[in-house]
Amino acid sequence: MDERKRLIRVRTRHNKPAFKRRGLHRKAKLEDVWRRPRGLQSKQRRQFRAKGVLPRPGYGSPVAIRGMHPSGYEEVRVFTPTELVGLNPDLQAIRIGGSVGNRKRGEIQARALELGLKVLNARDLTRAAVTAESEEEVNEDE
Repeated sequence: MDERKRLIRVRTRHNKPAFKRRGLHRKAKLEDVWRRPRGLQSKQRRQFRAKGVLPRPGYGSPVAIRGMHPSGYEEVRVFTPTELVGLNPDLQAIRIGGSVGNRKRGEIQARALELGLKVLNARDLTRAAVTAESEEEVNEDE
């Protein structure tokens, strides 16, 4: 585990350049995602120093920690509470899927707390519970 943490620290300290898309500053509609320059006369494709570097194998992170969260856990995406069974709380942390609603999200977070799993994108659902209770009280009064 110590070697993993050391490698993660090295990865965050690693001075990796920002790989910029060619022409990004010219057009607002271009997204800031890497696209390989393919133009015949493209200075970036021909690797002129001032035009930005191309992604190369040497910029990658070590294989042992590739794709790992900076906290040192392996990320596991979860959509239902049943998917929490069999996860290792020492090595894995969960990230709740974006399409999961508040009710099921609350169930997943409560179950993860019981199992000792870390939730990377936990939300404070107390406000949602309070508003749901107040709505129920209003419905009962009617």
